[in-house]
Amino acid sequence: MMRALSSMMVLASLCLLALPASANTMKVADLIEERALSALEQQIPANGRIDIRMAEGAIHEGEFIKEFWIDPDSGQFIANVVTAYGETHRVWGLAVMTVKVPVPARRIMPEEIVTAADVTLVEMPLQRVGTFAIASAEKLVGQQVRRMLVAGRPVPRQSVIPPVIVSRGEKVKILLSYGGLQLTAAGRAMADAHAGQEIRVVNLSSNKAISAIATTPGTVEVTQ
Repeated sequence: MMRALSSMMVLASLCLLALPASANTMKVADLIEERALSALEQQIPANGRIDIRMAEGAIHEGEFIKEFWIDPDSGQFIANVVTAYGETHRVWGLAVMTVKVPVPARRIMPEEIVTAADVTLVEMPLQRVGTFAIASAEKLVGQQVRRMLVAGRPVPRQSVIPPVIVSRGEKVKILLSYGGLQLTAAGRAMADAHAGQEIRVVNLSSNKAISAIATTPGTVEVTQ
């Protein structure tokens, strides 16, 4: 009798272990990501995401998270995960905010103009990017380099400028628009300028310095 009872208990245990997991079972990393996204929503950039890094030995699947704690500054989290069998397991790890940023594909020297072929997108932890880095390729391509750009590193905004179209000491054409009239004169630039930038130029006819707007390479415009 005891032997038969023991056999039945073993069989019942085996059957219990063989029961399929609930249809609601998910990867624990996905469950953690959902909670982390909700907790850190205000800190995540529009082009960012969260990379969940679980501690070794953590369970891989669960039904839901019972309790969840996260440090917004470090991204460290602890969670109590309930499995399909009603067991609660504590897991922990790191939720790393990452963002895709444009970085130089090669070393770019000062005075060079950044082209689309010079830029590649890489995913980096947000803490490595910094608040002063250029966040989109569109804002980097076409810019003129002020300080050498290192391949694979985010580009600080102050390291590039709009391309210089008028150089200091360069002879320029001055356009004067007055009503429906347009007059031209020869001048000399007193500083570098990019498109749309105000610049002082010397009118070579009168030898007087005037303010103008750099419009195209070698041309400035004075409006009245």
